[in-house]
Amino acid sequence: MEFGIKDRVAVITGGDSGMGHATAKLLAAEGVKIALIDKTTDELDSARAEIEKIGEAIAVTADLRNTDEVTAAKKAIVDHYGKVDILVNAAGITGATKSFLELTDDDWWNTINTDFMAAVRVCRAFVPVMQAGGWGRIVLFTSEDALQPYTDEMPYCAAKAAVLNFMKNLSKAVAKDGILVNSVSPAYIATPMTDKMMTKRAEEKNMSFDKAIETFLEEKRPHLELQRRGKAEEVAAVVAFLCSQQSSFIVGSKLSRGWGIGSDNLVLFGWFHLASVVWTTQLIDRFASILGGIVYPGLASLVEPSSSSPFSCEEKGR
Repeated sequence: MEFGIKDRVAVITGGDSGMGHATAKLLAAEGVKIALIDKTTDELDSARAEIEKIGEAIAVTADLRNTDEVTAAKKAIVDHYGKVDILVNAAGITGATKSFLELTDDDWWNTINTDFMAAVRVCRAFVPVMQAGGWGRIVLFTSEDALQPYTDEMPYCAAKAAVLNFMKNLSKAVAKDGILVNSVSPAYIATPMTDKMMTKRAEEKNMSFDKAIETFLEEKRPHLELQRRGKAEEVAAVVAFLCSQQSSFIVGSKLSRGWGIGSDNLVLFGWFHLASVVWTTQLIDRFASILGGIVYPGLASLVEPSSSSPFSCEEKGR
C-alpha cells in the first residue's frame, strides 16, 4: 500500500522506545521526516541515530509536563523542518499502582499531568502549524484501560479515558481544517513500560519474567483472545496507516490492538450499520403494508417495495 506521506514531517513523543520508536522507524521507511521528543537524552540520541539509518530524523529533549519546554520543542522542530504534518503522542507512564484509599493527590496529578495534559499541550502547540498547512494527522495513544479499567491502575485508567474524550472533542474541532484526529488503544504490548510491570510482578511473586507474563495473562487479561503480549511493530502499523493519506475518511475513531473482540473494527461496524439500515427499512415497509391493508386495502399496493429496490424483501407471497 502506498501511504502517500513521503516528505511529510512527523513529531513523535515518547519516540525513544517502545511503540513510539517503532512508529518512528516505520514512518521513516515511508519517507517521512522524523522529529523525536522525549525527556531523556542518551536514549533519545540513540533512537535518533537508529532512525537516521532509515531516513531523516532529529531529536529534541523536552519534558511534556512543562508548557514552556513543549513550546520550545515546537520552535526547534519548525525552525528545522519548516512545517509539521503529523503528530503521534505515544509518551506516557503507568503511574501509581495502589488501592484507591492509598492514592494521594500527587499520585493522581503526576499521572494525569503526564498521560493526559501532555497530550493537550502537544496538540495545542502543533495544531496551529497544521492549520497553516491545511493538512494534518494526529494520533493519540489511549489504552484498553480507558474503557476496561483496573482497580490497581486508577489514575492511569482515568487519564487514558480523558485522552479518549479529548480526542473525540478535538477531532470535531479541527476536521474542517483538514486535520484528522484519531487514537489507538493498545492492550498488553511488549514495551519498556510493561517490562517494568512484569519485572516487579516476577520479584513480588518469586517467579521468572516469562512466568510473570504467563500468569498475568491468565489472571489479569483473560479476555485477550490471542493470549500473548503484542509487538510494538504491530501497533506501529496501525498508527502509520492513520497517519497516511489512505486514512482520509477516518476521524474521531479509536482503534484497538490486542482485544481480539472486534468492537472497534471499522469495517465490521460499517457492515453492521448497513445491515441495521436495511433491516429497519424492511421493517417499515412490512409495517406500512400490514397497516395499509387493515385501514385501507388499496393502500398496501402503494407501499409494496419495488423489486428493483436494494431494500426489497423479495417476498411476493406475503
